[in-house]
Amino acid sequence: MTKPSRLAGLLLVSTALVMPALAAAQTTNTASSNPSGQPAPQSTDTAQGTPADQTAAPAAQDQAPDVSIPGGADIVVTGRRTANVQATSPQVVSVLSTADIARTGEGNIAGALARVTGLSVVGNGFVYVRGLGDRYSLALLNGSPLPSPEPLKRVVPLDIFPTNVIASSLVQKSYSANFPGEFGGGVINLTTIAAPRDAFLTISGGVGGDSETTARLGYTYYGSKTDWTGFDNGNRSLPPALDAFFKSGARIGDGTVDTKAIASQIVTGRNSIAQRISQLPANFTGNITGGKSFDVGGALLGVIATAGISNKWQTRDTTQQTPSTLDLSQKELDFQRVITDNRIVVNGLLGLGLEWDENKIRVTNLFVRDTLKQTRLGQGFEATSGFTRLEQDTAWYQRQLFDTQFTGEFKLGDFKLETRGGYANTKRDAPFELSYGYVRTNRANDPFGQYFVNRLNNGQLGSASVAFSKLNEDLYSAGVDLSYPILDKVTATVGWAFSDTKRFSSRREFQFIAPSNFPNGVDLFRPDLLLQPSVINAFNINLVETTESDPAFNARLKTQAGYAKVRATLFDAFDLDLGVRYEKGEQSVDPARVFTTPSNSLASTRINRDYWLPGATLTWTVAPQMQVRLNASKTIARPQFRELIFQQYYDPETNRQYRGNPLLIDSQLYNAEARWEWYFAKDQRVSLAGFFKRIDNPIEAFTGFSDNQPQTSFANAPKANLYGGEFELQKYFDLSGIGGGSDPFWGTRRGVFIANYTYTKSKIKVGDGDIVNVFGTTPQPATNFFRDGAPLTGQSDHIANLQFGLEDKSGLSQQTFLLTYASKRVTSRGAVGLPDIYEIPGFHLDFVAREGLTIAGVDTTVKFEARNITGTKYQEYQQVGDNRNYYNLYKVGASFQIGLGVTF
Repeated sequence: MTKPSRLAGLLLVSTALVMPALAAAQTTNTASSNPSGQPAPQSTDTAQGTPADQTAAPAAQDQAPDVSIPGGADIVVTGRRTANVQATSPQVVSVLSTADIARTGEGNIAGALARVTGLSVVGNGFVYVRGLGDRYSLALLNGSPLPSPEPLKRVVPLDIFPTNVIASSLVQKSYSANFPGEFGGGVINLTTIAAPRDAFLTISGGVGGDSETTARLGYTYYGSKTDWTGFDNGNRSLPPALDAFFKSGARIGDGTVDTKAIASQIVTGRNSIAQRISQLPANFTGNITGGKSFDVGGALLGVIATAGISNKWQTRDTTQQTPSTLDLSQKELDFQRVITDNRIVVNGLLGLGLEWDENKIRVTNLFVRDTLKQTRLGQGFEATSGFTRLEQDTAWYQRQLFDTQFTGEFKLGDFKLETRGGYANTKRDAPFELSYGYVRTNRANDPFGQYFVNRLNNGQLGSASVAFSKLNEDLYSAGVDLSYPILDKVTATVGWAFSDTKRFSSRREFQFIAPSNFPNGVDLFRPDLLLQPSVINAFNINLVETTESDPAFNARLKTQAGYAKVRATLFDAFDLDLGVRYEKGEQSVDPARVFTTPSNSLASTRINRDYWLPGATLTWTVAPQMQVRLNASKTIARPQFRELIFQQYYDPETNRQYRGNPLLIDSQLYNAEARWEWYFAKDQRVSLAGFFKRIDNPIEAFTGFSDNQPQTSFANAPKANLYGGEFELQKYFDLSGIGGGSDPFWGTRRGVFIANYTYTKSKIKVGDGDIVNVFGTTPQPATNFFRDGAPLTGQSDHIANLQFGLEDKSGLSQQTFLLTYASKRVTSRGAVGLPDIYEIPGFHLDFVAREGLTIAGVDTTVKFEARNITGTKYQEYQQVGDNRNYYNLYKVGASFQIGLGVTF
C-alpha cells in the first residue's frame, strides 16, 4: 500500500494532471463477473449429501431441492426423490437447485437468477420480475423477510449472496395467501444450505479480470491500509471536533459553533488525494465451506459453516450529459468522468440442523459485509458560462447485514406445524463523502483563465463539500403455519405472520465557504492543501451545513397478517389452491430530533391501511404430464423508506442524486395468469403462459435538475396496465451414439438446451383530471410528470435467456454457453417537456466450463468463465429525433476468470 507521504507530490489541479480522457480503462459488470466459489453441498434432504461439484449432473437433478417457505407444507414435500417441484406446486414457480446454479457458473445468486424465465438483474444485484421494478419483488431468506442495507432499494441486493451458501432459489410468480401481501411481480425465496450427511471440507478460490479494467489505468485514494479487506482501520472515524459537534445538539446556523475547528480536521492526504494507478490489479475470491453431522440419541445434528471474500475492481470511463434545450440539440453540461470502484464482499454463515423422524429444526446465522471504495474524476464543459469544470469525489460505502433465524417443521399426528422467527440488522455507513469542484474560466482577460481554480464559493468558481451518512435498521419477524388434512384430498392451512422494521437514517452535509477576499493563487492548491488547517484559519474558511432542515429521520413499518387457505383435489383432474390473507400495515416516517432546538420540518408520512388479499389457482391435469393453470389474485406494493424520506442520497452506481417524497401512498395490484405446461420427459418441459396486471397508484421515478445536476424523486402515477406472455423449454439430447456408440468421450455425454422468453407490455394511464402530490409543491396535473401510454420504469418489452452445452452423465464435466438479452427500459421519467430516460441492457454472451478431477486422491474442480464476450456497452439516454443526450455511456469489458476448488 502506498503511504500518504509518497502521495504528497500528486496534485489534483496542475497542468501535469492526467485528464480522464487519457484513461482507457472502463468497466465490468459486477453482477456478472464475480469469480464463483464452489456450489454448495447438497442439503440433508438429499440422499448422499455429496458436494454438488462432485456429483454427476443427472444425479444432482434426481434430488428435490431443499426449499423452505412459509406455509410450504402443502406446496412442496422436500426430500422426495424424482419430485418435480415446478410440476407439483399449486403455484407458478421456478426453482434453481444447486446443480442449476452450478451450471450458470455465477459467483452470486443474482447472476444465477438472471437465467430464470422473466427475471432480469439491474445494476448491482437488484432482481426485476417480469420487467417490474425492485419494489414489486419480494426477497425472503428461509421464508423470513430480509431488510435491505441499500437505502435506495426495498429488497436486499442479491449479488451479496454467494452461491456457496444457497441450497435453492425459488421464484414464485403467482400469489398465494401464505406469502406477504407485498407481492407485485413475484417472490424470491432463498433457502440456505443445511447440514450434510457426510463430513466434508471444500476450499476454493479464483482470479480474474476484464478487458477494460484489469492492468489498465484507474484511480483510487489511500483511505487506510486495511481497505482491501473491506474494513477500515479507524482512519475514517469522526474527528474529535465534529464528533463533539454532533453530540452537542447545536446548529451551525445559530452562529455559536466554531466551524473552523471542525473544518480543520476533515480533509487529509489520506482521504482527498486522487491517486493514479497505471495498472489496476486482478480480481480474486476465496471461500471455505465445511460441514459434519452427529448422531445424538436417534436424532441427526448437523453443523455447517462457510466463509468467503471477494475483491474486485471496475472502472467506467463514462460520458455524462445534461440538456439545455427541450429538443436536446444543445447540451448544458458535457462531462467525461472516470469512476473506479474497488468492491469487497465478506460473508460468513453458520448453520445448525436437528432432524428426527419427520421433524426438523434449523438455526441459520448469516453475515455479509459489502464495501465499495470509489474514486471519481471528471472534466466537462458548461455551455452557459463557457467554463470547463473539473470534479473529484472520493467515497467509502460500507453495507453490513447480520441475520439470525430459527425455523421448525414438526409432524404432530395428522397436523403439520411450521414455526419461524428471525432478527436481522443492517447498517450502512458512508463517512467522508468528499467532493471538490474546480473551474477554468477560459477567459482571455482572466489572468488565471487557463488554470483550474477553486474559490470555494458554492460552485460559481469552485466548491468543496463533505457528507456523513448513517443508516441502521432492525427487523423482527415471526410466523406460524398449521396444516391439517380435513378430508382425503383436502388440506387446510392457517397461519399468522408478524414483522416490525425500524430504521434510523441520517445525512449531514457541509460546504466549505471562503470569503470574497480569498486571495488568488491559494485557490490553485490541491484539496488537501487548499483545506489544510493553516489555510482555513488564515483566510477564514467556514462550514455551512446544507442539511439543517432535514438531517435525520426515523421510519417504521409494522405488519400483522393472518391467512387461511385450502388445497383440494377435485374430480382427480383438478387441483384448487384457494386462500385469503388479511394484512394490516402501519408505516411512518418522522424527522428525528438531532438539534437542541426542534426542527419545524413537515416531511413526515403516515400510511395506516388494512387489506383483504385473496388468491386462487386452479390446476387442470389434461394428460398425465400436461397441465393448465389459472390464477387470479390481489396484492399490494408499499413505498420504500428511501422513496418516502425527504433526504438526499447519492447513488454511486448511476452517479445521480435521489430525494424521497413523503406524500407517496400504497399501490394495489390485480393479477391474472393462464399457463400451459408439458413435462414430456424426466427433467424436461415446455410451457406457455399469458399474464395481466392492473396497478392502481404505481410508484414511478422522475428526474429533474438541481444546479444542472440530475436529481431523481418519486411520485404515484394514476394507474397502469401490464400484460405479456412467457415461453420456456428445457430439453436434453443423448449424444452417446456419436462415433458409432464406441467413442469414450461421447458415450457418457448429453446435450443441454434451455431457453426462455418473456414479452411484457405496460402502459401508464393518465387523464386530464388526474393530479400528483409531490412534497414541497402544490398538487399538480399528472400530465406534468407522466405521459399517457408510457411504459413503467424498469420494464423491458423483451427478455430472453438461452443455455446450450454439454455435460457428462457419469461425472462432473460441463461446458455451457449462456446468452441473455433484455430490450431497452425506462430508468426514470424525464423532467417537464423532456423525454423519458432509457437504458439499453442489450445482448450478453457468456461461456462457463466446469471439470471435476481427482488429483493425488483429492476431488478437485476447475472452472473457467468468460463473460460479456461480445463486449456490450452500457447506454442510458434521452432522445428526440436524431438528438441524443447520454446520462451514462461506457464500455463494459469482456471478463475472464479461472477458479479451483478442492474437497476433502
